[in-house]
Amino acid sequence: MNSKIWLSSPHMGGNEEKYVKEAFDTNWIAPLGPNVSGFEKDLEQYLEEDVHVACLSSGTAAIHLALVQLGVGYNDEVLCQTFTFCGSANPIKYVGAIPVFIDSEQETWNMCPNHLENAIKDRIAKGKTPKAIIVVHLYGMSAKIDAILKIANQYNIPVIEDAAEALGSTYKGQKCGTFGDFSILSFNGNKIITTSGGGAMVCNSKEDKDKTIFYATQARDQAPHYEHTSIGYNYRMSNISAGIGRGQMEVLDKHINLRRSVNTFYTSLFKDVKGITVMQEPSNDYHSNFWLSCILIDDTASVTAEEFRLAMDKENIETRPLWKPMHLQPIFKDNPFYGDGFSEALFKTGLCLPSGSNLVKDDFDRITQAVKSII
Repeated sequence: MNSKIWLSSPHMGGNEEKYVKEAFDTNWIAPLGPNVSGFEKDLEQYLEEDVHVACLSSGTAAIHLALVQLGVGYNDEVLCQTFTFCGSANPIKYVGAIPVFIDSEQETWNMCPNHLENAIKDRIAKGKTPKAIIVVHLYGMSAKIDAILKIANQYNIPVIEDAAEALGSTYKGQKCGTFGDFSILSFNGNKIITTSGGGAMVCNSKEDKDKTIFYATQARDQAPHYEHTSIGYNYRMSNISAGIGRGQMEVLDKHINLRRSVNTFYTSLFKDVKGITVMQEPSNDYHSNFWLSCILIDDTASVTAEEFRLAMDKENIETRPLWKPMHLQPIFKDNPFYGDGFSEALFKTGLCLPSGSNLVKDDFDRITQAVKSII
């Protein structure tokens, strides 16, 4: 059988081992060290906008600490994009709060500003002003962040920007991950760059960064012994993982260009195929890293999304349904939801396709042959 073509596998640049070796050679085998501070500086310089970055164990941990620092607690309500990975929503439960889910709009597939404002008005009318908004830039595509921030500012609700999938993407020339009161990044094994596992909090001040690190290192107070006046967490990134991240930063822009070329490949492949459309940028305001390239398969196509997925699987080519909306997940089935069902339609008709920056000509040839045999 042919080797597996993965959806999005790690892609090393070559210098990762150098930074990791330095960590071993200097015995910095700990959740602090030169690679951690160096990786944070690399990210700050890349993102610009005078931000401050704290490297953590995961993007989910970053969302958790953002909620903690915003004072979100038991029985508070947090508005969260429903069309996303559970890591966006689960931390709301970690702090004892209630997720209120918001549907997507059709251009970017991200949080719909209209549904967002309707939800805010309704929650306020019910006596519950939301404590935060979690918006996601899904599959590398920026949300309609201008409109969302305008609504958030109007009602004085802080925004947590989940840019886990959007490092390197921009909206009107500004990098995703720099718009929120707190913003988060992910370096999981399948992301555009990886530290094998890890994430980061992007803060607007050094004070917020220092507070994030404080909470991420068990909230240890200044004392010669272990003194604690706050609940902390073991969320700091290791110096080994950060070394991988430093090497990955050297090839980030190259990886973005390669993933964008993958999207161009699929756009050409499906150009004349009835009923199948490739996700595209809505306008020149958007510049997506196209972390994953996605298609929608409507009723006029010769196959359903599930038939397509199974046929590709027989060729040992991984595809995956789009995210199942959080309000349809068993764990969140009783939570409030505001929308018209668009995210559910995306889930039923959409697929993610192999999009790695390490795809080669033989992979593209196999994908082309498989697609043509299916349709």
